[in-house]
Amino acid sequence: MEYSTFQLSPWHYMLASASLFSHQFTPENYVRWTQTPESHIFSADLPGVSKKEIKVEVEDSIYLIIRTEAIDESTKPAKSFMRKFRLPRMVDIDGISAGYQDGVLTVTVPRSLSRGFYIDPADIPERLEVVARAA
Repeated sequence: MEYSTFQLSPWHYMLASASLFSHQFTPENYVRWTQTPESHIFSADLPGVSKKEIKVEVEDSIYLIIRTEAIDESTKPAKSFMRKFRLPRMVDIDGISAGYQDGVLTVTVPRSLSRGFYIDPADIPERLEVVARAA
């Protein structure tokens, strides 16, 4: 039995080469997420969209929603956009801020300062009663 060898033409190598493209392809609704020790930062390129058309909201204290919305029913936003992110744990929802400058929306979600909880020794009874035992 004879086996044929598979050979790629020079065109396959050229098409697979990333250096042929002047810029990397990013989807139109791509949002960059970075984090610092103090906060999580979401940024999106929204050129041509007015500040009044952008809506940033928190849903059920779990999700961050970034979208464009028409100012009134007769107008349509220049760019339709909607992304929904699950917020990380330990964030300060009341401290969320957003800024829009030169077509770039930046949403900053600060981390929560409380890393745990504190039990006051005065609240613990003198004698603890065992309710259930582990198996």
